[in-house]
Amino acid sequence: MNCPRFLSVVGLGALLLAAGAALAAGEFLAELEDLSLPAGLTEQPGGMLFESPTGRIVEAVATGNLGAAEVRAFYAATLPQLGWERLDDAAFRRDKEVLHIDIEDKKRPLSVHFSVVPQ
Repeated sequence: MNCPRFLSVVGLGALLLAAGAALAAGEFLAELEDLSLPAGLTEQPGGMLFESPTGRIVEAVATGNLGAAEVRAFYAATLPQLGWERLDDAAFRRDKEVLHIDIEDKKRPLSVHFSVVPQ
């Protein structure tokens, strides 16, 4: 058996299970009603939604004691199921919108900034 490959598969499986469990337990962002938060993140007040003829602009922030890798794994696993195409670790596209997920993890609690802009 190829040990590094086995460990990679086991690690990926654990992350996907954690993401699935978090999806079931998480809340949704107020301004992005179809974007769930992993369990352990809490949306902060002050989010913004602006709609225009060219599309919507959304800003939201959530904080919690998760690790950045956990947050990235959660969104990498769940967003494609909601129709978001992954552009890179921090950006996803759906229809004519781009979602950016910026994670600040240099201090605790971790802070996740969500923004949606028209493409």
